[in-house]
Amino acid sequence: MEQALAASRQVPSGLLRINAGFGFGRRHLGPAMADFVALYPQVEGQLHLSDRPLDLAAEGVDVGIRFGLGPDSGLLARKIASNRRLLCAAPAYLRQHPAPARPADLSRHHCIVIRENDRAFNTWRLVSDSGPASIKVTGPLSANHGEVAVEWALKGHGVLLRSEWDIAPYLRSGELVRILPHWSGEEADIHAVYLQRHHLSAKIRVFIDFLAERFAGYRRDGGW
Repeated sequence: MEQALAASRQVPSGLLRINAGFGFGRRHLGPAMADFVALYPQVEGQLHLSDRPLDLAAEGVDVGIRFGLGPDSGLLARKIASNRRLLCAAPAYLRQHPAPARPADLSRHHCIVIRENDRAFNTWRLVSDSGPASIKVTGPLSANHGEVAVEWALKGHGVLLRSEWDIAPYLRSGELVRILPHWSGEEADIHAVYLQRHHLSAKIRVFIDFLAERFAGYRRDGGW
């Protein structure tokens, strides 16, 4: 990968400003950006973590990392990884509260909700082969930070709808159990987005190529 990138006709250089959410940015984009700058020392990397997507043009951001594709206009997007939002709970919670058999049952559970991106945080929009479902959920705990919500779920405080990239290790270890396995949240694949006027920028093009190669193993369901 490094040899292929180094063979680019233009060497990336200058300030590269990236925006990502707190959790994914800390766990994945931080290490990726450090490796990219080590590979291309003429690049100065700035990572801006936020609880909602920044306006790329207004904030002078070169690349934003987005989950799903929203209504942003004037942006180009490239998928860098597959991702699903899955329903889960800790075994301790499920011992006291029988697992829901259908989405409507979630309204009778303690649901841990995440307040972010100005979305209707207490409405979970689910999809399956049988069609969509929108469920209004309630619970005693809510947060604007996904890592806090995951910690609450691990301690048995309720049902969580969370991205696979974040909870996959806990599902493998059995610390969390997937519920309603035929259902998942709305489309949440991970994309790198950038302004159309930047599509020929060497630093942006090569950085997105770098991310696509780094996450190549995750462009399939269950890769996390």
